[in-house]
Amino acid sequence: MSRTEAALLVLEDGRTFRGEAYGARGETFGEAVFCTAMTGYQETLTDPSYHRQVVVMTAPHIGNTGVNDEDGESSRIWVSGYVVRDPSPIPSSWRSRRSLPAELEAQGVVGISGIDTRALTRHLRDRGAMRVGVSSVESDPRALLERVLAAPAMAGADLAAEVSTPEPYVVPAVGERRFTVAALDLGIKAMTPRLMAQRGIEVHVVPSSTTTDQLLAMDVDGLFVSNGPGDPATADSARDLVRGALDRRQPVFGICFGNQVLGRALGFDTYKLKFGHRGTNQPVQDRTTGRVEISAHNHGFAVDAPTDRVSTTPFGRVEVSHVCLNDGVVEGLVCRDVPAFSVQYHPEAAAGPHDSAYLFDRFAELMAAPTAGAR
Repeated sequence: MSRTEAALLVLEDGRTFRGEAYGARGETFGEAVFCTAMTGYQETLTDPSYHRQVVVMTAPHIGNTGVNDEDGESSRIWVSGYVVRDPSPIPSSWRSRRSLPAELEAQGVVGISGIDTRALTRHLRDRGAMRVGVSSVESDPRALLERVLAAPAMAGADLAAEVSTPEPYVVPAVGERRFTVAALDLGIKAMTPRLMAQRGIEVHVVPSSTTTDQLLAMDVDGLFVSNGPGDPATADSARDLVRGALDRRQPVFGICFGNQVLGRALGFDTYKLKFGHRGTNQPVQDRTTGRVEISAHNHGFAVDAPTDRVSTTPFGRVEVSHVCLNDGVVEGLVCRDVPAFSVQYHPEAAAGPHDSAYLFDRFAELMAAPTAGAR
């Protein structure tokens, strides 16, 4: 857009930034979080896990490659607001179909540009993720702050049903079908069932409200529990569904929110991180092999499981399989007596890196193992 209009960003602790309107004009609220990815902004915007969050991009130049029709992780943008420093005025990619600001405007996503995102990120690292308002219709920080403080917090938010598919759908296996999996959609990204399909897995993506009886009627080989937004302490129905699968010794694989759901099903608590992990450059160590993987993250909660010993749970022995090398946060769980494992990060990583794609092979191996229970 040729004209510039003032925009205002106010955090719940009163910190204020002034910049220019970017994307749709209006006002929005959510949890302010920062993403350290240097690429893949279209995948970030369309990730359902960012529902009700205002995303601050730490990379200074955003919008260079425009928006295409192939790279979205869902059919729409999910972020509540978008914060960038230097938006690209002209997209430069043969795949681009629209500019990023035009796409944001078309989907009603309010943003702000021209602010010091480095200073904002440092503030969030020091003070923690918090509620925020972005407005191009309000110039008084005090008035906007009042509305920020009235907005709901992320802790205690039950959001999976708001992003889940309303009806089941199937992603067919590529080539010969080896297994059939039910993928519980708590905010699933499009690349996830595609990568399973490439391994001969027929994926039945089902709503977050799916019951144990419905899952049993599907007669699947395994249960996959997806990523998603909100507080895992609210996901009681998903937790109970996983517990039923564990009772039947049905293979279970969870990622991100699914890792937290598995953790709760095993009896662990979850807690909110100070500012979370979001980006495509997070170092995680596989404690079994010692290998370090650079991984894609998007989470503000974590599983509270001990990393210094094997835990005894109602489903047998459980170990922490992966840890974040930045802060020691639990990044994966593996069950030793039932066929289940999970990771806190995103092995599908559509924008990269792909260090962790082997985990989908591990899921297939788990379903092929003779110790897997009857369906």
